[in-house]
Amino acid sequence: MQVASIEAIPLEHSLDPGRAFGGTRGVTDTRTATLIKLTADDGTVGWGEAFAAPRTVAAHVEEVFADAVVGASPWDAERLADDVYTGEIGGYHFGRQGFTQAALTGVEVALWDLRGKLLGEPVRTLLGGRNRDRVTPYASTMYITEWEQDPAEPMHAAANEGFTAAKIKIGRTIEDDVHRVETAREILGDDAHLMVDYNGNYTPPEAIEAIKAIDEYDITWAEEPVPPANLEGYRQIRRRVDTPLAAGEGHFGRFEFTDLVKTDIVDVVQPNLGRCGGFAEARYLAQLATTENVRVRPHVWNSGVGLAAALQFAATVPTYPEPATRATEPVLFEFDRSENPLRHEILADPLDPTGGSLAVPSAPGLGIEVDEEVVERYRID
Repeated sequence: MQVASIEAIPLEHSLDPGRAFGGTRGVTDTRTATLIKLTADDGTVGWGEAFAAPRTVAAHVEEVFADAVVGASPWDAERLADDVYTGEIGGYHFGRQGFTQAALTGVEVALWDLRGKLLGEPVRTLLGGRNRDRVTPYASTMYITEWEQDPAEPMHAAANEGFTAAKIKIGRTIEDDVHRVETAREILGDDAHLMVDYNGNYTPPEAIEAIKAIDEYDITWAEEPVPPANLEGYRQIRRRVDTPLAAGEGHFGRFEFTDLVKTDIVDVVQPNLGRCGGFAEARYLAQLATTENVRVRPHVWNSGVGLAAALQFAATVPTYPEPATRATEPVLFEFDRSENPLRHEILADPLDPTGGSLAVPSAPGLGIEVDEEVVERYRID
């Protein structure tokens, strides 16, 4: 099997006027994705997602990656990142940058999807390691909204859907942080995992004060309290608070993730399977992180394709240093609850996180079927 063609497909869904939402760094009035479609010489199709500005990353894929990927085998997936870093693809000056890493990820994941379909196995089996068939989804919710939504509303919705864990957006003011966290804890109950996401909106002193202010609510982790590049800020916070820290959605490639783990500044690392470098890079990261006793929980705010890729990866994350039979913490998996038809409509059989448990698809490759008619409906090129 060889790749006969590659296509990058930018997608966009516009929200209704007045319905923009997001985090403390800003809100969005669109949901976007860029799908990578690899068609093999026997007609088999592999899918991936490049999680970046859609038209730009689509052009990058077609200009920089197409010649290198057409004619490739699904078994070339592992070497793709090395070819990017050494400059064989795109020039060595640009391999560590965000758009290149997003493009690399989309193409690499699509190659794994092809490999799984050729062998008749899900990617989680091919990646090796732990092979779970279920994870614990957490509702990613309580966004900052243009219409000033009552924060209790999305939390009640998550609880009614059976979620036993949630992550909420905070980071505007400490008073507001406490109100939102208190609301979430009251609705979810004392036993639920509750995470908070600052989207890097505080300085280290502000983050320390803010995290201490919500300490009584038993926070599972505090995500991006300062900007991704502020590693010294993470170090300052880590020395002053007991709450575990998480980061990774704003990091790209093996070098940045190695720095994040090796400098001992986070407790949870969060690669996104739309821009972290691909399955091979994520597998390396999982081994590195767990060796240093750092947990791996993927960041997911993608279309249905990126969601499926993250789920296949999460199914393989090690429990080290705990034996799998005695692991004390569930594998928490992010599931966005905001409006996004690119998450569910483009899949023939959408993934269902309700009820407190999420099945990992066992069909070959990513385990999903993409509805190409729906894809065309949201296409913007």
